[in-house]
Amino acid sequence: MGRFVNPDNSAFQKAVNSEIYVDKTGFLSYTNKVIDTKQAFICNSRPRRFGKSTTADMLAAYYKKDEDTRPLFDKLLISQSESYEEHLNQYDVIRINMQQFLSETHNMEEMLSKLRNYLIMDLQEAYEKIRFREKTSLVQTMKDVFAYTGCPFIILIDEWDCLFREYKQNVDAQKAYLDFLRAWLKDKAYVALAYMTG
Repeated sequence: MGRFVNPDNSAFQKAVNSEIYVDKTGFLSYTNKVIDTKQAFICNSRPRRFGKSTTADMLAAYYKKDEDTRPLFDKLLISQSESYEEHLNQYDVIRINMQQFLSETHNMEEMLSKLRNYLIMDLQEAYEKIRFREKTSLVQTMKDVFAYTGCPFIILIDEWDCLFREYKQNVDAQKAYLDFLRAWLKDKAYVALAYMTG
């Protein structure tokens, strides 16, 4: 599939292959437990180099439904959990690094526009049989996919807070960004789990 929708698992595979890999897949037992609950919105705030991005890569590899990643997880701690098989490869996953979009654009409006366009394009390419109601609305596109598949999304946002570092004094940009996140994620049936790092 696309670059942001169900990304390949190479980043997590590389981490597992490393000599210094620490198995944190036990965290998946927790995320499995909170899927489709009011606790399904997780913000992981830790200092740099604490494995936040690797955890997001792990979540993407475990949940994404377009590839069997059982060989990657069968030898890890999560394989001993009762919820292991139930959630393995069962969701469409959106994995984005907000810093990437911020650094490739010049202002908040441009960043959010680029993000919407890329995600909509990935979803429309992945689900070309769907008749989309609005070709420019990310929320409606995701509603259409969810109505078609009946499968909610796992949404992973790495570096979600980068905007607050780059636009410290720009309250309008911060408000526009928070309004975007709220409109995209809050009270949406298509969200099974939202995990943000920063």
